[in-house]
Formats: sequence, C-alpha cells, structure tokens
Amino acid sequence: MSRRFYIVSYDVTDDKRRTRVYKALLGYGDRVQYSVFCCQLNPRERVQMETRLRDEIHHDDDQVLVVDAGPVRGAQPEPEVAYVGKTWKPQPRSLVV
Repeated sequence: MSRRFYIVSYDVTDDKRRTRVYKALLGYGDRVQYSVFCCQLNPRERVQMETRLRDEIHHDDDQVLVVDAGPVRGAQPEPEVAYVGKTWKPQPRSLVV
C-alpha cells in the first residue's frame, strides 16, 4: 500500500474533546503546531484515523481538516512545505514487526 502525507488540523471547542483529538492524532503523526499534525498514512490508516476522530468530536461544533499533501517517497521522506520561521523535521520512525 502506498503511503501519503496528510496535514491534519483541528478546531475543537471543548477542552476535553480537544485533548482526546490530540491524543488520537499522536498515534498517527507528528505534532508540528498547536493543532496541526503531519501524518504519513496508507489508505487503511487514514480510514482508521478519520473514524477515530469522528467518534471524538461533536459534528455541529468541531472541525477536523485533512489535507492530502502528496505521496511519500524514499526512506526518509519529508513533505514539500514552505516555512516562515522555525521549520519542522519529521521524527525518525522504525517499523517493529
């Protein structure tokens, strides 16, 4: 399965729900700003992430934005993102089987 970069941003009105969304996203990517994560996911992982987020938010009050930033290529891929100020570098990840 091919992996893709996703930028995930959330705007959650309740502190407890916001914390649950934050903790859910920790398992899928790296926090790059207060409410923004960069994730490298295959299609199955994306569906799992979105399903979990749907369960955590109130659909009338909260919003989660998932932006497809393109395919992951290479052993240590990084998304093509322009920065103004401090840059973000992905944390090295290892696969444990």
